[in-house]
Amino acid sequence: MIKAGSLPLPILVLLTLALTLATFMQVLDTTIANVSIPAISGDLGVAPTDGTWVITAFGVSNAISMPLTGWLAKRFGEVKLFVISTALFSLTSMLCGLSPSFEFLIVGRVLQGAVAAPMMPLSQSLLLSHYPSTKKGLALAFWAMTATVGPIAGPLLGGYITDNFSWSWIFYINVPIGIFCSFIVWQLIKHKETDKAKYPIDFIGLSLLIIGVGSLQILLDRGNNLDWFGSTTIIFLTIVSFIGILFFIIWEIFDEHPVVDLKLFKIRNFVIGTIVLSVGYAIFLGGGVVFPLWLQTQIGYTAFWAGFASAAVGVFAFLLSPIVGSNMHKMNLRVVVSISFALFALSYFLMSNFTTEVDLFHVSFPRLIMGIAMALFFVPLTSIVISQINPSRIASAMGVVNFLRILGGSLGTSIGVTFWQRWGSLHHEQLAEHINLFSPQSINIYHSLSHITSSPASFINRIITQQAMTMSNDNILLLSGYTFLLMIPIIWIARPPFLTSRVKKKS
Repeated sequence: MIKAGSLPLPILVLLTLALTLATFMQVLDTTIANVSIPAISGDLGVAPTDGTWVITAFGVSNAISMPLTGWLAKRFGEVKLFVISTALFSLTSMLCGLSPSFEFLIVGRVLQGAVAAPMMPLSQSLLLSHYPSTKKGLALAFWAMTATVGPIAGPLLGGYITDNFSWSWIFYINVPIGIFCSFIVWQLIKHKETDKAKYPIDFIGLSLLIIGVGSLQILLDRGNNLDWFGSTTIIFLTIVSFIGILFFIIWEIFDEHPVVDLKLFKIRNFVIGTIVLSVGYAIFLGGGVVFPLWLQTQIGYTAFWAGFASAAVGVFAFLLSPIVGSNMHKMNLRVVVSISFALFALSYFLMSNFTTEVDLFHVSFPRLIMGIAMALFFVPLTSIVISQINPSRIASAMGVVNFLRILGGSLGTSIGVTFWQRWGSLHHEQLAEHINLFSPQSINIYHSLSHITSSPASFINRIITQQAMTMSNDNILLLSGYTFLLMIPIIWIARPPFLTSRVKKKS
């Protein structure tokens, strides 16, 4: 029988299924509630603007807990921590679905985000530790497939469940999946637990982390709704997050048993890979939020068709990731990532030419190209990140990397939506300048429209808004493309041998 690490192949396949399915479930839950906010708000009797706290509560607690993965893994063991986290995720999902009030749901989402945090980094760490050296790239590819498809499938699945069943079922579906994954992982590798060590709890570091990161995540999630620095709340959160994070970093550097291993940032490839991964994900997620918003609010797409057009990015990302992963030992990873960024730039440049008359094919085609870029993005970059990391520190490294990636995604989303709205307002003002009562052309247009609509002024304003928001969307896409091109030289600062390069030399 073919062996993979010390596990027989059938066992390894089942373990991979359980770990990646748990990752998919956790990633899915970060986006599945987005389209269900109106239904949740109406059912629980709150305004839609307050309903967004369902998303914020999960994101804040998840972001705070993610960097603690390494410390928790050393204290309890990676296998036990993963199993406990997954089981608790199922339990808190059940509580969310049973929520009798909005306040109960928010508490449930906070708990759900907190217990879910270790699942993603530990799934990576456990996969890598149970695959042989020559197949570690394939292990990362399996993980990347679920991490890529999850955010895309979330809105589609959430919309379908909410429309055809009840919003509670977006949480209930986690229960059987979580129980299955935790049971399988425990049965298969409970005898292969990692080394444990009981370090004292760094209460000061933990408190500073909660204050600093919690404030930062809330201001990123709420900033656009509160008009950013026009709001005293955002100014206060900015000051608190800056002071909290600054003191956290200083404390963790000198503390004997820090809750977050900041010494990882002394490692060259870890720093370069993390920066590029976080910035790239910020651009991808920021555009990924604006794109369906533009389709629905300006082009007339339904939520389903906007999700369908966006989902095109998952096709090649899903199909090509295993091929890339299994062949990384033959590649220069810096070349692979450079090609990925060039393809990202190409897809964004193509989309930056969109008009209000664009059809579904031309909307979706650049997203297919972006899917190829995604397949060359996550797996090689993760390999670069861990290439100089001792295996015993991979759980800590993945916790920090995923935290910064999620934080980057929140930042990208906030900046993307803000720029889209403000550039849209600027374009609207510029276009509206050409419409005035003293222009013969404007007067002729106004009179022509009066024969087909009772409110020509509103009709003209709607057309101007549509054009302005489309121009703003194109501006964001163009800027995103240039940013990816500017990141290509950065990845070449990383130095081989990478994980797959070392494998090549040994073989």
